[in-house]
This record gives sequence, structure tokens and C-alpha cells, in this order.
Amino acid sequence: MPMYEYRCEGCGEGFEIVQPMNARSEDTVCPHCQAKKAVRLLSAFASKIVGDHKPGFGEMKAYDMLHERMDKFGKLPPIIGKRKPPTPPPSSDSDSGGDKPS
Repeated sequence: MPMYEYRCEGCGEGFEIVQPMNARSEDTVCPHCQAKKAVRLLSAFASKIVGDHKPGFGEMKAYDMLHERMDKFGKLPPIIGKRKPPTPPPSSDSDSGGDKPS
């Protein structure tokens, strides 16, 4: 069972408790004031990988996998439907020469 870190909103004290993963914070009782006002805090945790390490799986292998996936994106078919090129704004110049000095 994991250890969770809590802070009581009733008395403001912090505490840790070992609980099952499905335990609700609303049901957790503060050991200092016995109030059910505990709020679960996000805290650091430790993890251990059990089993064999994959040989050759290092940082460079991860970059190779990333580049392979990015290459696949480049080979995807184009998106259906094409965007029209923007239409140019109407020109304010006219051939009548009304505002142009001669």
C-alpha cells in the first residue's frame, strides 16, 4: 500500500498515512484533531523497475524512435480539401486618373 501525504484544513497540520489506493481523502481522519477535513497533497514518490534492462536502449535509441515517427508523419496523405489562396484586396488605383496628378 502506498503512503499518502495530507494536510488537515481543520487544524492545518500535515501528516502521512499508509492507505489503499482506492481510499478517499474525504474519509481520512486527521490524527491531530480527528476531523475529516484532510486534503491529499501531491508529493514526490519513488519507483523501482523490476526485470531485465533492455540492452542498447539509451538516449540515442529514443531519439532514433522519435525521428522514425516524425518521418511517418511526413508520409501521411494530404488533408482532404485545400485552402484557397487569399484574394488580394481591391486596388484603390483606377485607370480614370481622377486623383493622380498629371
